Amino acid sequence: MIDNETRISSAVVVDELRLNFLPHYLGAQYLQGEALVYDWAARLSSAYKGGSWDFFQLSNGGFYLAPANCARVHVRWHMNGYSDMMGADAFGIVVTLFALCHLAEKCGDDRIIDHYHALRAYSTQHVEAANILRAID
Repeated sequence: MIDNETRISSAVVVDELRLNFLPHYLGAQYLQGEALVYDWAARLSSAYKGGSWDFFQLSNGGFYLAPANCARVHVRWHMNGYSDMMGADAFGIVVTLFALCHLAEKCGDDRIIDHYHALRAYSTQHVEAANILRAID
């Protein structure tokens, strides 16, 4: 059980702050990072057809994006055999983790790796942690 001192919280970013959100976290790689999020969404769910996304900042310095106004999503990743349903928030976490890993491999920026680990730490506390961790395994 996680006590309140180590609990990581998330907060949706208001529209007025969205413009600088990804440049703040991803620096010069923000356009590539955003494109990777949407690309991974399409790879992991055949039902994903685009739409608006919410941006979340985490109390541990991490962040993630998640589809807005979306119901449960079927997620499938052939490389680890994962296939199951998850909520839009969990899907966003999975997609952002895949995108951050991909971006870190491309650019080798330690800040990207730190953001990956911050989001992964948050994912272990998420209500759908088991699904998220199975999907990224």
